[in-house]
Amino acid sequence: MKLCIKNMVSVESRIIVENMLASLGLLHLPPEAGEVEITSDVDDSTIRTIKENLAHFGLEIIEDKKSQLIEKIKNSVIEMVQGGDKPLKTNFSNYLSTRLMYDYTYMANLFSKVQGITIEHYIILLKIERVKELLALGQLTLTEISYKLNYSSVGHLSNQFKKVTGFTPSYFKQSGNKDWISLENV
Repeated sequence: MKLCIKNMVSVESRIIVENMLASLGLLHLPPEAGEVEITSDVDDSTIRTIKENLAHFGLEIIEDKKSQLIEKIKNSVIEMVQGGDKPLKTNFSNYLSTRLMYDYTYMANLFSKVQGITIEHYIILLKIERVKELLALGQLTLTEISYKLNYSSVGHLSNQFKKVTGFTPSYFKQSGNKDWISLENV
């Protein structure tokens, strides 16, 4: 039985799910972003217990197919932004279609309808939150951040950052602001 779990993107949330399933004595494959496959037999009582345990950690099982697809889109974007060291060899729409095996237009329309923003705008918001995080950590220069997140130039990153936040990246960094949103919560 495959479970789609909302907000299970970070390593910490995957460990929580893995430990919780192990404590219930359930055999499972290693959790992936947003999904875990339980190989043991599971009854309704066990599903209720899993739901209750997940709720303690801000996680929940998604049962609706369209909501599952939205979560898979979000998780794919988050993974792309977090693992931004490697540029995509194709455009993101092709990557997403191939990865999730749905027509991109269908996914884009569904995402916009449910989330109220386009996938492209969601990507921008995630990238800006990641830029904030990297600036606050202070380990990379703006040029390195630009490269890491696959921006075409530092100027492009700076313009997008200012458009979204109202501040330049330099001002954000100099202000000592540590105010960014975890990518799972965008």
